[in-house]
Amino acid sequence: MTRRLGLRGQLLVSVLLAIGLVLAALTTGFNLVLGNRLDSDANGVVQARASAELAVLRPAQGPISLGEAPDQAAPDSQVWVFHGTRALEAPRASGADNAAAAVLARGARRLYDVPATDTRLYAIPVVSGGRRLGTVVAGVSLAPYQQTRRTAFVASVILAALAFIAVGLGVAWVISRALRPVARMTMQAAEWSERDLDRRFALGPPRDELTQLAATLDQLLDRLAASLRHEQRLSAELSHELRTPLANIAAQAQFALKHTAQDADGQRALEQVRDSADQMSRTLDTLIAAARAELDPRHATSDATAGVRAATAVSTPLAAERGITTAFENPKGGVRVASEQALVERMLAPVVENAYRHASATVRITIARDGAVVRFAIDDDGAGVPTAELESIFEPGRRGDATRSGSNGTGLGLALARRLARSAGGDVEAEYREGGARFVVTLPAG
Repeated sequence: MTRRLGLRGQLLVSVLLAIGLVLAALTTGFNLVLGNRLDSDANGVVQARASAELAVLRPAQGPISLGEAPDQAAPDSQVWVFHGTRALEAPRASGADNAAAAVLARGARRLYDVPATDTRLYAIPVVSGGRRLGTVVAGVSLAPYQQTRRTAFVASVILAALAFIAVGLGVAWVISRALRPVARMTMQAAEWSERDLDRRFALGPPRDELTQLAATLDQLLDRLAASLRHEQRLSAELSHELRTPLANIAAQAQFALKHTAQDADGQRALEQVRDSADQMSRTLDTLIAAARAELDPRHATSDATAGVRAATAVSTPLAAERGITTAFENPKGGVRVASEQALVERMLAPVVENAYRHASATVRITIARDGAVVRFAIDDDGAGVPTAELESIFEPGRRGDATRSGSNGTGLGLALARRLARSAGGDVEAEYREGGARFVVTLPAG
């Protein structure tokens, strides 16, 4: 269970467990000591009562002569005086007490508890001239001692429970106060890692556990910033080194198609070169946009409809070539998303292109706001996506099963779209649907 608790919960549980054990031990020890003390007091009372009665007896060679004990007139006085086994004096007592006293009159000095009446008896032999003449038996009721013991037990348990609650609240407050700076630093580090990689705690050289944590988090943010800056440089280099050659390839292929005589096979080959160059250029633009979005996730807002129209415009030639019609449903009044239009276009374009490539006749795009998110649903009437591939198609290089692999895609579009959407606080998911495929792009509402 402690594995599911946080550090604060584990500390609280550990301290409360230790406090509970200490309080339980103290309560148990207190009641044991009190019980022994009450037992000793009862013994002292009954023994003193028997000794007082024995002191006023005037034993001689003949029968025992009775005197008056100091507490003989007390209503709860329980004293028996036996001459041999014959009772010379007996209190108003129950039959069980009388029977027990008679038994003690025949024995040696000892204590005996009568369970039926909750009474403790103590017997002292009466000896004169080395000869035993009789026995004095004194009794005391244990009920007041038992009541005191029960009252003390209940009171000690209640006091221990109150102490446990009070100490538990105090410990929870102390732990919360002690860990509050750690929680605040953790939240700040997470926020900075998403929005401002140049912020640092800068608490100086480590002096204690808190400053050591701050220094560690600063180092972590340094490494994260360095990694993202490296990715930004790589994206810039890719953009510079690859964009121009790809544009030249596409331009040369287009020029050859228009100004050179080619047979059907040559023309198809040039068209494939041109289309592949265009697709690589779009993939490169998406990669660069994803890298920039992850490096600087502070987004402006834009109109969702404009982003969809820009994304569909990229694949208009593909839709015209395959004879695909587009049905677009836009909510009244428009919807804004918390992303720049260029990013919305880059994350929607691969999903829309995928729909155009696999649709039979129609692609339907729906925009709807659901609370704090905006949902873009792209439906096509193609073969659909098998349930087993709803996640695997987002892996780089995966192009789905044979029923959807007739296109010449690279298998990177959906993976890049999801990566870009998640960098903007959204996601891209595929859903199983009868009669086609459905992809849902979610973004935070603006």
